[in-house]
Amino acid sequence: MKNFIYQKANSADAAINLIGQNTNAKFLGGGTNLVDLMRENIERLDALVDVTHLPAEIEETADGAIRIGAAVKNTALANHESIREKFPVLSQAILFGASGQIRNMATVGGNILQRTRCYYFYDDTARCNKREIGAGCDAIEGFNRIHAILGASDACIATHPSDMCVALAALDARVLVQGANGTREIAINDFHRLPENTPHIETALQDGELITAIEIPRNDFAKNSLYQKVRDRASYAFALVSVAGALEIENKQIKNVRIALGGVAHKPWRAFAAEEVLLGLPATEENFWRGAEAELENARGFANNSFKIELAKRVIVGVLKELAEQGGTNR
Repeated sequence: MKNFIYQKANSADAAINLIGQNTNAKFLGGGTNLVDLMRENIERLDALVDVTHLPAEIEETADGAIRIGAAVKNTALANHESIREKFPVLSQAILFGASGQIRNMATVGGNILQRTRCYYFYDDTARCNKREIGAGCDAIEGFNRIHAILGASDACIATHPSDMCVALAALDARVLVQGANGTREIAINDFHRLPENTPHIETALQDGELITAIEIPRNDFAKNSLYQKVRDRASYAFALVSVAGALEIENKQIKNVRIALGGVAHKPWRAFAAEEVLLGLPATEENFWRGAEAELENARGFANNSFKIELAKRVIVGVLKELAEQGGTNR
């Protein structure tokens, strides 16, 4: 890093131009763990473009969606009146995510671009396909208590660490990005990738693209939403299993349901199978279990994390029961 370059950008256009001028460069935003990875010599960059000074606004769009600037701090988002009223699951997930000091510095865009906290990814003496394609994955036969039970592959069983992204997955959020070729939207459930044979490709971002905002579409039922997180200790720990849920009941039947899981996969895991089973059924504990069983049917545990399969089912059922009891019925 003899000639390392660090530059600040005050607009998306300026940031994209700076990235285009430097080879082996990345954006630096609060919430990424990029600096930690550079300290550990996992990331070896020639240049950093600081985007923490980009505009940070939370606003309602003409169609009733909420648009959140990528530079919005996590604390500001969690405490925003509209978020707490319309999407409490998002506020709760952020508050579960880290200490107050970290939330004060972390940004929405940076949070989305966190990389895994897998022990073997951080250990440059271990085999890791994320760091070196084809090297192997020591987590599979190693200590894998925190690792994936859904969507994993023989190449990687790491999990995504974000709590906020789990709530965004349940809310059908959209990621707005800008690059040299213009702007585009990516559904949050398509933004992060499963490992398959290319675990080093973690998102749908193209080279030089920058996250500029997140949009949450309007809906009329996410006011009744909840985030629950199970972890090894109460303070600043990543999820073993977490669940973001939203529920609307009409005439004792499930009219709308959204479920997403954290701590179980390489990406925030939207529980589409559970939702499909539950839609239109009576809102009973028995049916909540049916949905949970359907979602975890293809889960695969490893030596130290098979307990997560039953735990995930229990947390799904617990969240849905609480939502049904606290206001899921539309009278």
